[in-house]
Amino acid sequence: MRIVKYDHHDADAIVELITTIQIAEFGVATSAEKQPDLRDILGYYQHGAGNFWLAFEEDELIGTIALKDVGGGVCALRKMFVKKAFRGRERGVGAKLMQTLLDRARDHGVREIYLGTVDVYHAAHRFYEKSGFVEIARNEVPDTVPLMDVDVKYYRFRF
Repeated sequence: MRIVKYDHHDADAIVELITTIQIAEFGVATSAEKQPDLRDILGYYQHGAGNFWLAFEEDELIGTIALKDVGGGVCALRKMFVKKAFRGRERGVGAKLMQTLLDRARDHGVREIYLGTVDVYHAAHRFYEKSGFVEIARNEVPDTVPLMDVDVKYYRFRF
């Protein structure tokens, strides 16, 4: 398994991975059209401390994670998705993606990372908590942090 920074990779494959997990696997009421950032990864994510990473097993895209710099030492964790067959501690894909993101944030002086998530991602909630994120109320998330309209749980990580 290898993790690489997004560099004009196949946007269709990224959209397919993410929306399949969101919609087909978990029944989240969203669409590719509601996520225009996935068609402009370079412009939306890759500035300041931000970036977008892809996990591959040989040539197969198996995971994604993104860090969105919103200024003032604050970032948003976005688009963390791992194909079902590659999830779990034994594979370590999620942990390696998260470590890549946290290392980047730390190296760029980020003070806080926020994320929003939906209620059906129970394993993800446990993973975020084990990774050092703390659940917070919606009103504790800065207005500069982009959230999806389906988000109902919110987390913060402080360095």
